[in-house]
Amino acid sequence: MNEQRKDILGMLAEGKITAEEADQLIAALDQDRPSPAPSPGARPKGRARYLRVVVETLDAGEPGRINVRIPLQLLRAGVQLAALIPPQALDRANAELAKSGVPLDLTQLKPEQLEALVEHLDELTLEVEQPDAQVRVFCE
Repeated sequence: MNEQRKDILGMLAEGKITAEEADQLIAALDQDRPSPAPSPGARPKGRARYLRVVVETLDAGEPGRINVRIPLQLLRAGVQLAALIPPQALDRANAELAKSGVPLDLTQLKPEQLEALVEHLDELTLEVEQPDAQVRVFCE
């Protein structure tokens, strides 16, 4: 607590000012104080626009860095375009995905489900640190 705030509370305790006047003075102090700088990696609250994947290798040779920024609008557009793909093609794509170990059914993707997914991604922060690499996945 800063000194000015203590003085205001002291005047309130001594009865020199009312609680309303103390509230107004504290509010004026808060308006004059600059907002704290955001922490690195933090983004302002609001709707996420990008899914970000950052990989940094800590190899003894040459350090490497991969920095991918994927627009979430691209995911939305992809789901809408999937509705235009013929069912036979989706079945073949699902079979190929299953062979590759990706258990994803493209026929089940719905735009409203994607919006729920994007909302949950907005809160996602994933950090993995290994001896030879660091991976971060987050939304911004």
